[in-house]
Amino acid sequence: MSMDINTLYNQYLTDTTASNAKKTGIDQTLNKDMTGATDDELMSVCKEFEAYFLEQIFKGMKDTVVPAEEDTSMTMADYFEDNMYQQYAKDASDQGDYGIAQMLYEQMKRNYDL
Repeated sequence: MSMDINTLYNQYLTDTTASNAKKTGIDQTLNKDMTGATDDELMSVCKEFEAYFLEQIFKGMKDTVVPAEEDTSMTMADYFEDNMYQQYAKDASDQGDYGIAQMLYEQMKRNYDL
């Protein structure tokens, strides 16, 4: 299944397990005017998105292995599991060289003429 960034972002916004603070943070980041951004700020935003993207991959992998329960209410265990996947994704993005952040960075530099 192919997803574009807008579809992924819209899915993120409608994800009921995501906290409102996280939704607001990514929304502000994606809607931020980056025309005056430094290279470090731009790369930071790209790494943030890469971590989010990896988080969605990790959660999708879990869903293919563990059958979903009938009860859709969020438990405390679900909350901690979501935090665990967020941390795994952040660590993977910081330590790995997946190229997603670098591609976004280069494209944003071209788009913003930085």
